[in-house]
Amino acid sequence: MVYVSEYADVATVDEPLHDAVLGGAAARGDTPALVDGTAGTTLTYAGLDQYHRKVAAGLAEAGVREGDVVALHSPNTIVYPVAFFGITRAGAAVTTVHPLSTPQEFARQLRDAGAGWIITVTPLVEVARTAAELAGGVREIFVCDPAGDSGHRSLTDLLHTTAPEPDIAVDPADDVAALPYSSGTTGTPKGVMLTHRNIATNLAQIEPAMSPGFGDRVLAVLPFFHIYGITVIMSGPLRQGATLIVLPRFDIDTFLAAIEKHRVSHLYVAPPIVLALAKHPAVERYDLSSLRNVTSAAAPLDGELARACARRLGLPHVGQGYGMTELSPASHAVAYDAERPPPGAVGKPLPSTETRIVSLDDPAKDVAPGEPGEVLIRGPQVMKGYLGRPDATADMIDADGWVHTGDVGRVDADGWLFVVDRVKELIKYKGYQVAPAELEALLLSHEGIADAAVIGVLDEDGNEIPKAFVVRADSALGEADVMAYVAERVAPYKKIRRVAFVDMVPRAASGKILRRELREFQ
Repeated sequence: MVYVSEYADVATVDEPLHDAVLGGAAARGDTPALVDGTAGTTLTYAGLDQYHRKVAAGLAEAGVREGDVVALHSPNTIVYPVAFFGITRAGAAVTTVHPLSTPQEFARQLRDAGAGWIITVTPLVEVARTAAELAGGVREIFVCDPAGDSGHRSLTDLLHTTAPEPDIAVDPADDVAALPYSSGTTGTPKGVMLTHRNIATNLAQIEPAMSPGFGDRVLAVLPFFHIYGITVIMSGPLRQGATLIVLPRFDIDTFLAAIEKHRVSHLYVAPPIVLALAKHPAVERYDLSSLRNVTSAAAPLDGELARACARRLGLPHVGQGYGMTELSPASHAVAYDAERPPPGAVGKPLPSTETRIVSLDDPAKDVAPGEPGEVLIRGPQVMKGYLGRPDATADMIDADGWVHTGDVGRVDADGWLFVVDRVKELIKYKGYQVAPAELEALLLSHEGIADAAVIGVLDEDGNEIPKAFVVRADSALGEADVMAYVAERVAPYKKIRRVAFVDMVPRAASGKILRRELREFQ
């Protein structure tokens, strides 16, 4: 059975992403587009329009051409959208990089994406330099903030260019706007090719369900480098003329103070922030009465936790959204105006989105309504494919255009989708993707480890964390040794947080790790 949206279909948006988002920016003049949530620095829509065009001109003058790739390596700042849309207006694709990536991780992404330029921030410039040296092929590094003694040109320098704005004939259906990295259903990170049409159309799909309006104020604390950040948190509000209050990271008091001070009306968060809003004592010290809508995505949200948060904030509900990087990212959402959505539901299909629930044993067979199976999605938001990996693309998207999400879900009689488990092995640590295969490969590089496997387990707060099952080659190897070895070589969110020593890692005859047995063991 194919489940379709209750909304009317939307037309594909066949214009460049920067025009789809910022086409009305100049006319909004002095309306605040972005506000630094701590310093208070404001960038107007007129400024955003002017500056991103100048950055595009400066990048073109520096040699960026249509089809090139530029790496954007930065925490959230009010300059991030200037850089992002400046890159796309220059005709290049943006590969977004986690600001906590190690030089080795960064270099792997640079090499795989074929990035020729890096835009970073001064505090991270040493990591960017080392990554560029390891990767090779990087022609220039820019910094977002005034260059100071970084030794690199800044975006401020590019604003002074007299070069003309590049005139690029973007093909929205084929040209890649964003190249975030995702592990898909399994394996190591892969570049997800999202075209201008993919993301721009997904923005149009989101609008009827959960889009802030002109003058609304949205707190942007989840990272812009993630596809949730790119599309839902950054591009969607700017397309509508809302004001983004930008924070570089989550700190409970800074976060709550920003809501109070800036009268934030809309939040897009992940489950750990919902947990804080529901239970943290600091919430009582702030006036959060301006909040009208809270939506959680990036990882499953427990229905009881959502209800507790809604009660505390005095909201009808805390909604969820569902999707994945390969879907630009949204396919389902609980609409702002939904009446009594069932607890735990991740939403109903967005416009022009089709859903199927198929048997885990026979993907060609649909399951009966209400029964669990793998979630399949089809629509205009489906990625172009994985960069340089046609086989992985074919494994993800079948011949009829259905994306096999790797999630187990069910659809109730009213059309609500519930995600009840995951087929895929990907670990979601506080919304960040952690690929077990990457950590397993790293563990096996330790001379004291004979074999290893990694799975996700729940900690005391209900967050999924990476746990390693290790077969010792050195009997003196301890838990702290294993965790320190990994921590020195990966970004903090990928760290191994629990270790169990075992006599053997259970494997099938093919060599595939039997993770189900590990879960039973733990």
